[in-house]
Amino acid sequence: MKITKVSYERLDLALSVPYTIAYEKIDATTNFIIKLETDGNLVGYGCSVPDTEVTHETPKEVKNALDSIIVPYLKNKDPFTFALILSELRTLLGKKSSCLAMVDLALYDLLSKKAQVPLFKFLGGYRSSIPTSITIGILNMGETVRQAYEYTAMGFSILKIKGGLNLEEDIAKMIRLHKEFPGVRFRFDGNQGYTVQESIAFVKATSAIGIEIFEQPTKHESDEHLGEVTGQVDIPVMADESLKTLTDAFRLAQNERVDMVNIKLQKVGGILTANHISSVAKAANLETMVGCIDECGLGISAGLHFALSRPNIVYADLDGHLDIVGDPFKKIFRLEKGVLFPSDAYGLGFSE
Repeated sequence: MKITKVSYERLDLALSVPYTIAYEKIDATTNFIIKLETDGNLVGYGCSVPDTEVTHETPKEVKNALDSIIVPYLKNKDPFTFALILSELRTLLGKKSSCLAMVDLALYDLLSKKAQVPLFKFLGGYRSSIPTSITIGILNMGETVRQAYEYTAMGFSILKIKGGLNLEEDIAKMIRLHKEFPGVRFRFDGNQGYTVQESIAFVKATSAIGIEIFEQPTKHESDEHLGEVTGQVDIPVMADESLKTLTDAFRLAQNERVDMVNIKLQKVGGILTANHISSVAKAANLETMVGCIDECGLGISAGLHFALSRPNIVYADLDGHLDIVGDPFKKIFRLEKGVLFPSDAYGLGFSE
């Protein structure tokens, strides 16, 4: 099988509900969709979501990489040599992780379509569904509670709350939410907004809530600070922005900086590297979650299939598609009462 044609499309998509996190406000997202056609009549699709904070790319940089590197490089390549292809592209692309992820996903889509199985089965098929959290950005108390009522009414039983701008307000929100929704599981994402002392104070003040994950409370530039928090609190601390590469995973594990890691395919460069990171996490006895950024359904589907394939991935935060307006890939998997299910279609579930 050879790749005979490479094309792509840029999708500039608005969010129906803009949201605020500790370092920015977000109301739109840009996704690039690559299409790999082959002489075997199979077509593979992949997704790139450039994000200046998470992937350190702009849409202009992704477009330039597609035109000057990715499209000409992939022509006439054999998708079954995916390890070689991705290794060479990593060298050519440098740190453009979402560009690499886009190609990685399209190659895995092709291979699993050739095998005539959904991608999660091609990767191992450990489970067939997984519950996901849904995220509430930084809002005032009333709007936070209103959104929580809306999401729980839709069947979600796991809420992830964003914070990091105001410690006292964050504590008050969590106490109020726990009182209003005693049966809900809560996760809290500090988005690098806290100091070590603030992180410890937050955990102590919310100890009665039973927060199941405390995500990236301190700046990603200082693993030591993240480690200080981990060593002084009694709830799991998870690395997100601190984990972008396989080397990061090894360093965090070796120095016992965290209890958990958040693997996002767009920030690590796709499934091949994500598998390596998952193995490092398993060896270090670190729990693993698959997360996302503002990805259309194609990117979320990839995260879902990866999450379903590995026994040590027990958490999912795959809600980035829910507020995207005009998503052409929204029907390639199912979301029922907060639980994600893949389709029975081959690959990532999309064919034109």
